[in-house]
Amino acid sequence: MTTRRQLLQVLGASLAARSLAGRAQPARKVHRIGILNVGMTADYVGPQPKNPVVNEFLRRLRELGYVYGENFVTEARGDEGRPERFPELAAELVRLDVDVIVAGGIALPALKKATPTIPVVMAASPDPVSQGFVRSLSRPGGNFTGMSLQSAETTGKRLELLKELVPGTAPVAVLWERNNSLNWQEAEAAAGVRGWKLLSLEIRDAGGIERAFALATGARAGAVLVFGGGLFFPMARQIAELAIRSRLPTMYELRPYVEAGGLLSYGADIYAIWRQAAGFVDRILKGAKPGDLPIEQPTKFELVVNMKTARALGLAMPSSLLLRADEVLQ
Repeated sequence: MTTRRQLLQVLGASLAARSLAGRAQPARKVHRIGILNVGMTADYVGPQPKNPVVNEFLRRLRELGYVYGENFVTEARGDEGRPERFPELAAELVRLDVDVIVAGGIALPALKKATPTIPVVMAASPDPVSQGFVRSLSRPGGNFTGMSLQSAETTGKRLELLKELVPGTAPVAVLWERNNSLNWQEAEAAAGVRGWKLLSLEIRDAGGIERAFALATGARAGAVLVFGGGLFFPMARQIAELAIRSRLPTMYELRPYVEAGGLLSYGADIYAIWRQAAGFVDRILKGAKPGDLPIEQPTKFELVVNMKTARALGLAMPSSLLLRADEVLQ
């Protein structure tokens, strides 16, 4: 017959065993995802950030089953319009020992110098092989993987669209940043094949953008081509206003410039690229090595036109161009 004392002993042993088992189970890891890009840090913070491309990235992670604060958190850093800060910000993320870092193209060189081990997902690089981030598109090697922007392949198309809008022999002014001479080289090569004149306007600091538009006007440029870069991106609205004030039709590489008031853009869908970056992060957090994940190229390219800006410039958009536009903003 079981005594009351024996029952208490059995119950106590059972509770102790459950307590030990509970303590023995490892706590679920909360992954830390670093984000490094142009713009204001405040726009990247939290589960629903103001920045639209990072918002797309987090939305895709949610679709993949990740819950902010439960499965992951973000450590976000923006350059605050000062790309020279990227080395310092990259070092900060490395010290935090994040599990993976997602970064825009302009921030990638700083990350390449900062860490040979933490996985880096590119969102995206203009040319990851020639820039030295990966060995090849199919076998990246090292700690970098992600998306290519295919800038070289689309620069010629941007110039063609711009020349269709503004025909004639007047030169096209090209705004490019000193830390990414590859953009100017792409434009120069594309124009050389087509016999078009370009005006090189190298930008070294934010103050140089206004001077560049003054030079373009003085040189009687017919139009302006702006690449997507670290200095330019946070100043998209100011650049659009300068272009209207200077009466210069301006073509951009990425859609957000047009949303900020620019005339037109042609290039890879940057929102889709950041969504695809979430897929890379998912695979890496599940154990995949970045060096084994082939670089993906954009599958969606879009022509976006801002008719409000066209009217402000007094431009009549050719119907042939409007019919090819993926979206016309009114």
